[in-house]
Amino acid sequence: MIVVTGATGNVGRPLVRALAAAGERVTAVSRQVSAADLPPQVRPAAADLADPAGLKAALDGAQALFLLLTGDLLTGGADPAAILGVARDAGVRRVVLLSSQGVATGRHPAGLEEAVTGSGLDWTVLRPGGFHSNALQWAGTVRAQRLVAAPFGDVALPTVDPADIAAVAAVALREPGHARATYELTGPEPISPRQQAAAIGQALGEPVRFAEQSAAQARAQLLRFMPEPVVEATLGILGMPSPAEQRVSPDVERVLGRPARPFADWALGSVDAFR
Repeated sequence: MIVVTGATGNVGRPLVRALAAAGERVTAVSRQVSAADLPPQVRPAAADLADPAGLKAALDGAQALFLLLTGDLLTGGADPAAILGVARDAGVRRVVLLSSQGVATGRHPAGLEEAVTGSGLDWTVLRPGGFHSNALQWAGTVRAQRLVAAPFGDVALPTVDPADIAAVAAVALREPGHARATYELTGPEPISPRQQAAAIGQALGEPVRFAEQSAAQARAQLLRFMPEPVVEATLGILGMPSPAEQRVSPDVERVLGRPARPFADWALGSVDAFR
């Protein structure tokens, strides 16, 4: 059995579907999850990762774990070492961690990865950059005004489809050959916010305007739902990315045997959110 934490999120949801479609026994863990959220054969398990003892029932009989710990959980007291200890005691032998490219570039702390690599389990670390689905933050203004407002309009980054992250995770959870591997996951090409707006317009079949925000406007907007250190790191990546943050990685294609999906494909598949 494979346990997927964060099972109702934008990576966990397609991962659960992919594993179930492959015939795996899957337990889907989230704070609020029900059978209605999941494929019929998947077992839901409502649990809070801030309470590792509460994971024991979900992990019973599992061989592999997909671990996703959000910044909110980590700042709220979730203990990765305790979670991994409960998993190890339950018989889990393999863990795939959803980390961040920011660990490699020094923008994010490495403690979570260190807990996983020191856990005694077979581990695989996934380090995605920005997600294609971050563009959903613009869905309201696109629907109402056919408008995208964002800072750093012409700075391009190789964002990645969350479904590609899920596909790589599914391979690492199911197949041999990925132990002690760290994969950097990007899309096939850098794309700027202005270009993303144009791709959303193409998917809709009508123009979407782009309006450049100042860094101060973007900071004020992000502070409404992000802690200040995360906002500063995010604006740094968006406005002054390092060469490593702009580099296209071959790892999605290396693992999946096909190219990573471009933003335009994601926009076409997600077009209903922008209508």
